[in-house]
Amino acid sequence: MRTPAGPTTRALDALVAAAAPLSFWLDDPGAPKAELPLSAPVRADLAIVGGGFTGLWTALLAKQEDPGLDVVLLESERVGWAATGRNGGFCEASLTHGEANGRARFPDSFDELQRLGAGNLEAIEQYVKEHRVDCGWERTGQLTVATEPWQAAELRGEGAPRRGWLDRDALLAEVASPTYLGGVWDRTGCAMVNPARLAWGIRQSCLEAGVRIFEHTPVVGMTPARAGGGPGRSGTLGRGLELRTPAGRVDADRVALATNAFDPLLRRVRVRIVPVYDHVLVTEPLTDEQLAPIGWRHRQGVADAGNRFHYYRLTEDNRILWGGWDAVYHFGRKVKPTYDQRLATFRTLARHLYDTFPHLAGVGFTHRWGGAIDTCGRFCAFFGTASGGRIAYAAGYTGLGVGASRFGAQVMLDLLSGRRTERTELDLVRTKPTPFPPEPFTWLTVQATRLSLAHADRHGGRRNGWLRLLDRLGLGYDS
Repeated sequence: MRTPAGPTTRALDALVAAAAPLSFWLDDPGAPKAELPLSAPVRADLAIVGGGFTGLWTALLAKQEDPGLDVVLLESERVGWAATGRNGGFCEASLTHGEANGRARFPDSFDELQRLGAGNLEAIEQYVKEHRVDCGWERTGQLTVATEPWQAAELRGEGAPRRGWLDRDALLAEVASPTYLGGVWDRTGCAMVNPARLAWGIRQSCLEAGVRIFEHTPVVGMTPARAGGGPGRSGTLGRGLELRTPAGRVDADRVALATNAFDPLLRRVRVRIVPVYDHVLVTEPLTDEQLAPIGWRHRQGVADAGNRFHYYRLTEDNRILWGGWDAVYHFGRKVKPTYDQRLATFRTLARHLYDTFPHLAGVGFTHRWGGAIDTCGRFCAFFGTASGGRIAYAAGYTGLGVGASRFGAQVMLDLLSGRRTERTELDLVRTKPTPFPPEPFTWLTVQATRLSLAHADRHGGRRNGWLRLLDRLGLGYDS
């Protein structure tokens, strides 16, 4: 059976199968050598669980604030190995997963959140420039494109004049596809980045600042510390936390949990997130002749405006990274390596790429991968403390953590210090999303939502009774 863009299903499968089953970003000969795993018990003022963006920023900002602080970071695999090294490399200013979600959930503080988000993105850019981090940073902005009339109508009603509405001709002058009807260009609120190299740059800054990083060191439990673990800077015994690892314990006065979709070690966090799998394809490098019909001179990131959407961009060597569409939840909230590879999703992604740029039909792919996103019911991060303020957590970024993770690190450090700041007074920080129900109800809820979103995409964006119920409950499954 021939697909609309030309290649047969068998041909699509062959093209996908030829790609290496790993992240393009992490498949880099310049990757740093691993730090040694923990081999004996240690003591720290601050222990951080998780070596992704949130954990790395927490460690670096803590040391910048207090160079004498003894900081330990524990990562179960390699720094940047999970969501940090598997995303599309869109570093966005938004802290609320977009304007519509932010205005609906935080109407009284939305303008402040926008200001803080813009400042956060500027701070990341300043860090990259000052430390000369070779991470392909490009402040090109993002195009949101309409491929159906209802999407165009919605985009034009969501602040398009402020963000710069482009009619079809103007849009095609930027990026040319027969599927486009119009769109908006946020010129300043998003940067393209190689996320793995950014993470490795922050990692190096942490090491230079004196952070002790232990890779291949999973944390399997957390309890109040036993007396006799040795005094921290507070001078007390047995008043901190004990993190258990296969090689021994880490006793710490304070703990920051930055675990993304993996076990957060706290039930109050666990019940509010589910791991949803996203998948990505990367093409072979495009020649000048292949790229010319598309244009793309300004190298913006692109996302379409459907409920099930694609995001895509150019890499530094002019490959197209193409991801999204089919968010997959597996029964039981499990995260497994076998879930990273899903032929049916890769086949669909390839077909949609060829539909969007028909002259590329049959272009090869070099990499294919998947990874878990820590999805929560309000689609943006939530925060909190436990154990009398000795533990802080940030979770639920729902795919927009490349930029927002630095803000999340600042919030955790504020919470651990006990100080009141403009961040800790935000409704974003003071409130939490609704917990997910136990199985099988979570699986049934997610599946009903996915089917309903697909139905809405096929019927002019009209939300059925199930989606309207979720809207009334404030669960907001709209993207």
